[in-house]
Amino acid sequence: MAKLYFYYSSMNAGKSTSLLQSSYNYKERGMNTMVLTPKLDDRYEVGTVTSRIGLQSDAIAFSSDCDLYCLIEKQSKKEKLSCILIDESQFLRKEQVSQLGKVADDLNLPVLAYGIRTDFQGEPFEGSQYLLAWSDNLKELKAICHCGSKATMILRHDENGKVIREGSQIEIGGNDRYVSVCRKHFSEGILN
Repeated sequence: MAKLYFYYSSMNAGKSTSLLQSSYNYKERGMNTMVLTPKLDDRYEVGTVTSRIGLQSDAIAFSSDCDLYCLIEKQSKKEKLSCILIDESQFLRKEQVSQLGKVADDLNLPVLAYGIRTDFQGEPFEGSQYLLAWSDNLKELKAICHCGSKATMILRHDENGKVIREGSQIEIGGNDRYVSVCRKHFSEGILN
C-alpha cells in the first residue's frame, strides 16, 4: 500500500534538492513522476521547482482551489505514474492534504510532500498542520542555525536586517527575507 510522506524542516535544509533527487531516482529507473508546486511560489519561475544549489525541474503549478486528487487521477490515466512529489507543501489547504491521502490510499501512488513546518511567528502553516496529523511517515530534514544548533524556526526580516514579528503569514521570499534559526535565537530575535 502506498503512503503519504511529509518531509519537513525550516528553510535551507535541502527540501527542494531532496525532492528533485527523489524524482531523478525514479526517472533513472524508467518510472514516471509527477512534480507539483503551488502557483503562488513565484521566487524563480512559476511551474518550476528550483533548489538554491541550482538544480531544477519542470513542475505542474496548482492553485489553492485545485482538486489535487482529480488532477493526479487524470494524469495517471495518461501515463503510468510511480510517485507524486509536492514542493512547498506548507501552502496546501486542508482539503488538498486530504486529497493527497486519497491519492495514496485509492490510487496506490506514494506521495512525497516537502515543506516548512512553521511560519515566522512560530505558527503552523495549514498544509503542514494537516500533513503532520495525517501523513503515514514523517521525516525531518535538518538545517543549521548560525550558532551550530539545529534550526527549527524561521525569522523574517526587512531589508535593513530588522526582525519582523507581525504581518501576513505568507510572504514569498528566500534568504533575502528569512533566516533559519534554533528556538533560542528565534525567541531572542537574533538573526546571526
